[in-house]
Amino acid sequence: MVTQITSGIKISVATRFEGTYYKDYTMLYAFSYEVTIENLCNDIVQLQARHWEILDSLNFTEMVDGEGVVGQTPIIIPGDKYIYSSGCMLHSTIGAMQGFYKMLNFTTSENFQVQIPTFKLNVPFAIN
Repeated sequence: MVTQITSGIKISVATRFEGTYYKDYTMLYAFSYEVTIENLCNDIVQLQARHWEILDSLNFTEMVDGEGVVGQTPIIIPGDKYIYSSGCMLHSTIGAMQGFYKMLNFTTSENFQVQIPTFKLNVPFAIN
């Protein structure tokens, strides 16, 4: 698990290899990840958008931008956390993801970014 704190928001990510799949005669490697977003500050915040960079060892990069996460824009009160799971497919056995969340501070009405720590995606049989 990797963890990072930005502006009082703690992001923790755990990953898991889910298996291989074929699509259009190409083998893909599926990964799931669980993200915990914990509000360590004194203000109520809302996750409004996300930006992901998904990289693999074949130099394929996919950018993903969108509103919220898994169809939600959660409001997180001080001391509370929001947990969600999602996934991605890679063309290679090794990759990584990084990005940020766009958040709104309800107390100050300011928008701010929270960094998502870079996390690795590895097929267990590819790593010694």
